[in-house]
Amino acid sequence: MENENIILEVENISKTYPGVKALSNVNLKVRKGEVLALVGENGAGKSTLMKALAGVHKTDPGSGAITLDGKVVDFQNSLEAKKAGLILIFQELSLVSELSVAENIFLGNLPKTKRGLIDWKKLNALATEIMQELELDIKADELVGNLSISKQQMVEIARALSMGAKVVIFDEPTSSLTESEKKILFKNIRKLKSKSVSIIYITHKMDEVFEITDRIEVLRDGRNTGGLITREVQLEDITQLMIGRILDDYFHKNRAEKGEEVLRLENLTLQGQFENINFTVKKGEVVGLYGLVGAGRSEIAETIFGARQPSSGKIYINGKEVSIKSTKAAVQQGIGFVPEDRKEQGLVMRMSCKENISLAKLPWINSYGFLKKSIEMEMYSEYKEKLSISTPGAYQKVENLSGGNQQKIVIAKWLSMDPKLLILDEPTRGIDVGSKAEIHKLISKAAESGYAVLVISSEMPEIMGVSDRIIAMRSGKITGVFTDKEVSEVSLLNAIAHVG
Repeated sequence: MENENIILEVENISKTYPGVKALSNVNLKVRKGEVLALVGENGAGKSTLMKALAGVHKTDPGSGAITLDGKVVDFQNSLEAKKAGLILIFQELSLVSELSVAENIFLGNLPKTKRGLIDWKKLNALATEIMQELELDIKADELVGNLSISKQQMVEIARALSMGAKVVIFDEPTSSLTESEKKILFKNIRKLKSKSVSIIYITHKMDEVFEITDRIEVLRDGRNTGGLITREVQLEDITQLMIGRILDDYFHKNRAEKGEEVLRLENLTLQGQFENINFTVKKGEVVGLYGLVGAGRSEIAETIFGARQPSSGKIYINGKEVSIKSTKAAVQQGIGFVPEDRKEQGLVMRMSCKENISLAKLPWINSYGFLKKSIEMEMYSEYKEKLSISTPGAYQKVENLSGGNQQKIVIAKWLSMDPKLLILDEPTRGIDVGSKAEIHKLISKAAESGYAVLVISSEMPEIMGVSDRIIAMRSGKITGVFTDKEVSEVSLLNAIAHVG
């Protein structure tokens, strides 16, 4: 790589938190106009590195240097980094929903009239020009809060362009996008690339790495483990560098004997979401719900768990019709639910590991309103070992754990109550390939332990890899049911593409 083509260089930077070496002598080079994938397991140091580059975190004193466009930089905050042309687009977007598209794009740099007032005409004209350049059908005066997540993301890209971005960092940008929205994002990433803007692309989705990137940098335990040319490598090459071993058994298929029926839905309907849903889940069985975003899968799960009330239809648990009016009632019926958004719905982030694991079982481990601390600690110790949870200790706050270990804490919480039915909604979203394999094994072990398991996933390889039966959905209706032996990628795609 020619030195004159290097726009960003990181040399031997380190970052230490109390008791944790997050980065250790990390090196990175980014070429002008390329898309560089940054991959690694949760906790590998990717986010820490990007926040250090963008001025959000300070690196250890004397630990190395960051050079942007030939100049050594030491940003004190993200605003300094943005002004210099390095922009980090977080997974959680940083727009102001109450302001217009134009105001968000030029926030901090609004054009003024000679009298010092905001020049609204010029502001909207400049924003419209950028929208046209990106071929976006978004009005400059539209309130950002009224836009879809994908369009908000495009506004972030427009803001990067308006600031004369040299390097744009994307952190898990497709986590909330549909397939069509992802195509729009990739189109605009390529447009940025054509303007010699460099992209650092952080993702756990390996198909995206192969589709959009030129090179790959791998981190493991806060250190570089390899730099690769995307077109020259296979998935196995990346995985081995990420986790330090070959992943022989990525999907661990459930081999449990199927028992009696645990869950049955009869013509379950929630107006505007899904209608006439009929299926069963047996003891020791993993049933997968597959479909595109908006198919109604999560809404069915939330209805079973009492978070939504059906318009009509019946729910049976162990052959008995039940009326589940609340999530508390669902737990009393023996239903556990691992939600799609673990941070907002599955965990109390500022509470400790042991406190989170005991949450679902609180009614059973207290005496006269006082928590039995010894039982809580026993539960923590049991599931830390069973689920191989990597944490410094019982009192560690879950917000400090990697995504994979956070997900294990959520699963441990529900396993601790010994549920009849375990529902998992997108159980591996936002976690690395090694942790995904561990979650897949936990799903299989849950079924082998006699639980009925209902899994929702948008990833076809995952739903095919873990399920005994797959129920395909589109627009709130079931469009196909397949056993693991008869299902194929073609049959699944056909089922979710056509309402039959």
